[in-house]
Parts: sequence; structure tokens; C-alpha cells
Amino acid sequence: MPEENWHEARLIPTSGINGAEEQERRATSALLAVMSAVTEFGRAISKPLGAPAGRVETYIEVPFQLGELKLFPDGLIHISRGQRKWTALVEVKTGSNELETQQLENYLDVAREHGFDAVLTISNQIPPVAGQHPTRVDKRKLRKVALFHLSWTKVLTEAVMQKEFRGVADPDQAWILGELIRYLEHPRSGAMEFEDMGPTWVAVRDAVASSTLRATDKGVGEVANRFDALLRFTSLQLGRQLGAEVTPVLSRKEQADPTQRMQALVNEVASTGTLSGAIRIPDTVGDLVITADLRAKTVTCHVDIEAPKDGRPRTRVNWLVRQLRSAPDGARIEAFTARSRGAGAAELLKDARERPESLIADPTRELRSFRVALSTPMGSKRGRGRGSFINSVLDATDTFYGEVLQNLKAWSATPPRLRPEPEAPEEVSSSALVSTALSSQDGAEVAPPAEAAAPVPPRLAGSDEAPDVTT
Repeated sequence: MPEENWHEARLIPTSGINGAEEQERRATSALLAVMSAVTEFGRAISKPLGAPAGRVETYIEVPFQLGELKLFPDGLIHISRGQRKWTALVEVKTGSNELETQQLENYLDVAREHGFDAVLTISNQIPPVAGQHPTRVDKRKLRKVALFHLSWTKVLTEAVMQKEFRGVADPDQAWILGELIRYLEHPRSGAMEFEDMGPTWVAVRDAVASSTLRATDKGVGEVANRFDALLRFTSLQLGRQLGAEVTPVLSRKEQADPTQRMQALVNEVASTGTLSGAIRIPDTVGDLVITADLRAKTVTCHVDIEAPKDGRPRTRVNWLVRQLRSAPDGARIEAFTARSRGAGAAELLKDARERPESLIADPTRELRSFRVALSTPMGSKRGRGRGSFINSVLDATDTFYGEVLQNLKAWSATPPRLRPEPEAPEEVSSSALVSTALSSQDGAEVAPPAEAAAPVPPRLAGSDEAPDVTT
């Protein structure tokens, strides 16, 4: 038999998975075992939960008695450091299975009775706001026990970032972490990605298209929450590729009260037929804003960037266009001037390259900022795959970042330079009055140096061309 037909032995095989129960048991065991075996990964998962840095011990299906009930949480994590101990029960769901309120409340009661610190849930559910739990429980049960949630996408992202970007000191531990990554990425593991816009997506989409949607209609809130969850998933996926912490942008009020964000999205889709949000990527010129127009059936990504504060309007336009030499011709540039309201002059990138002056509506007004946008067709299906809404948003984000945003650098002013002291003449006539003060020198001005270096945004794999940011 030729070697290419041989199957490599795996630490965590995906073969032999029969049913959801077996899938959950194997995923739980694999994750908890790697947490205890790979020091850095165990710390990356447990630190945000408030656990101390210490020895990690993990168990699966530990039995507990709660009144007449015998309960078997999927797992248990115990971390100790000196006299300090931290313990959490773990409940895991794979595939499309969702967490159950009664089950979680039972585990919270068990944790309280035994003096445990937390209950951790892991599933494919992605809450719309970080820190929010996807399942509602009685808040009184959270007085002494914390409730945390991780999506499988978040777990996979942490594993990839730890192995590929932060690093694992021990080579054997790095290999073990790689085996977990390979397992979670396999479709049979049950650690699926974000795959559904919900059962009300089609009805809301069609109502928007016919201009009959009202903010009070049933299912609009669920679609709004799913869209925010999609933004979180998009952030995690892009961050996994970049090795950076990519996060959705929320105001302080929205972070404190997620219902405000949901209501704003509901009002937006009902009045304009659009769903929008922004994600923040470290060291980029601005937030990446994603707008899905359900009427026009387009997904638009844009970023706002400040114009240089020096130079003529045409020079400022050329500064931006030079940075976009690898961007698609269909990208749109909008120029905004000082003390003006409303839309600015807008042109496609291909036209701005040929006629930069087309973006200058009034030469007497100062150009203050630009908006660079790229629109792509929107999918309409609720699930994943070709022609789906989810895939169209993910593809639009990757394209915009890879071809536009990662190549943009902010303008920075050139710092003033000290003028050199001229050398005194060897022989000075007694009748001559010679001054060496800087104010009396009439020589040519010293040429300013090149622009100061700005932070470089993280780059997608395969994008090695450095942007041209000369002014």
C-alpha cells in the first residue's frame, strides 16, 4: 500500500464519534486535558475567569447530589496556588445544541453548596455582547457563584493565537495544542462556527425588501442580536488570522446595557433597512464599519481616515490614492471639508487616480478627512455556504481589510529641526560686526526629514507588499 494512503495517528482522533453525546464527551475531555497539559493555553482560558496562575487539574463527568437529583456536569476545573484554590464546573454543548436554563441553575446550586467559584459553559452560541451569557438564569443564583460562557470559536481562537503568535515554550506542549486545534477545526468535532441567522431572518429580510417592516414586528430583535453575534464571530475569525485582538466597537452605555444596542439596531433596520456595526483592529487608521443594506442587497465596508494637515487639497488626495494602489478600482472615496455638513465629493478609485481634482469640490475649503468604502453583493440565505448572508459579510470584511485597510497608514507631522550653528570665521576684522545668532543667518532652509513612522497594522497572510505612504 502506498504511503500517501496511510492515515497519520492523531492524539485526538475524529473517527468513531457516534451521536451528540459522544461528541460532547470527547470535546470536553480533549479541551480540559489540553488545558492541564499546556501551561500557557490553560492560563489563557482560565485567567479571564478570575482563576489564579497555578497547577491546573481537570476532570470529566464528576457526580454530584442535589436533593433527590444526581447531576453529572460535563467537567470540572480545579486550580491551586499555595493556599488559594479555584474550582469551576463545566457544561459543554456541541453542534446546534443549546444550553438549558434549568440545567445551569442546578449546577449553580451545586457550586454554591460546595463552595465552588464558577460555572463555565461552552457551546456554539455566540452572545451579541462580550461578557453576556446566552442563557438567562435567575440572577439570585449568581450572588456567590459566577457564570461564564465561551463559544467554541473563542476557544479555537485562543488556541491558535497561543500557538502561532504568543508562543508555547515547550515543543511537546506546542504539538499537543496543535492537535487540539486540528480536532476543533474538523467538522465532526461539533465545534461549529456561526452558521445561522435564525428562524426569523427570512421574514425580516422580505419585510425590509417590501418596506413593510415595523420595529415592533416579531423576530426583529432576534435578527438584531444575531447580527451583533455575527460581528463578534467576524472579529474572532479575523483576529485568528492576524494574531491580534479584534473586537466589536460598543459605547459604554451599550456595554453596560446590551438592550440599548439591540434597540438601536431594531430602529435602524426598520427605518433604513440596514444593519451596521464596527470592529476595531489594533494599529489601523480607524474602525472598520460594516453595513448590510437589505434593500440594496449589498454589504459595504468603510473606514474614515484623517487627511494630512499640510499641503494643497490635490496633494492630500494624492497622498491617499498612492496608498490605495493595490485596492480595487470599484472602491469609493469620499472627501470631507472643514465646516461643511452632509456628504462630500465622492468618486470611484479608478477615476480619482486619473483625476484627483474630482474630489475637490471647493479648492478654498480645507480637506479634513476621507472615507474609503467597498461594496460587494449581499447573500440572502440564513445559513452558511454559497449565497448566504453570513458568508457575504465574512468575505466582504476579509476583502476590505486585505486590499484596503491594512495598506493605510495615518499621516503624521514632521517634527521641527534645530538649525545648525555656523562656524565662526578664523579672522575677524575689528571693524566688522559679526553675529552667529540663528536669527541673523540668511542661508537656505534645511530640508525637512521624512515623515515619522506610524504604527503598522497587522497583515493578512500572503499580503507582503508594504504600502507607499510618502507625501
